[in-house]
Amino acid sequence: MQTASTDIASRAIGIIDQLKGKEGPLLPILHELQDEFGYVPPETLPLIAHALNISRAEVHGVFTFYHDYRDHPAGRHVLKLCRAEACQSMGGDALADRARQLLGIDWHGTTADGAVTLEPVYCLGLCACAPAAMLDGDVIGRLDAEQLEEIAAEVRL
Repeated sequence: MQTASTDIASRAIGIIDQLKGKEGPLLPILHELQDEFGYVPPETLPLIAHALNISRAEVHGVFTFYHDYRDHPAGRHVLKLCRAEACQSMGGDALADRARQLLGIDWHGTTADGAVTLEPVYCLGLCACAPAAMLDGDVIGRLDAEQLEEIAAEVRL
């Protein structure tokens, strides 16, 4: 079994042991690890597989299927822009291009100063208020270019 750093391993094993008795424990374990570390350390995947008696491939498949899980730390702020059809039809593509330009990063990138990570999402449930975004868990409806510039300046502080 691949070894994790002692600190990460001990913290991860505590989380895994706490949740492995639940019905369908894999997703709750991945969520809790991401909450604990800010990402799911890749070295914890074999620990999960071993504890749940499933293959590493199964854990890896679930981990990579869901876009919210990260394999590296995010920036201090996470800006998610909706890429679904309703938001695209209301100018979301232009806002996405502008966000990438303002921040100087592409999707899933983090600014060099570690201030912000930019992520695409495929529906925030705000279709009637498109285009939509989420900043650090707070949803923003009817996003426009002016608001986007304010957000970009705010997250860079």
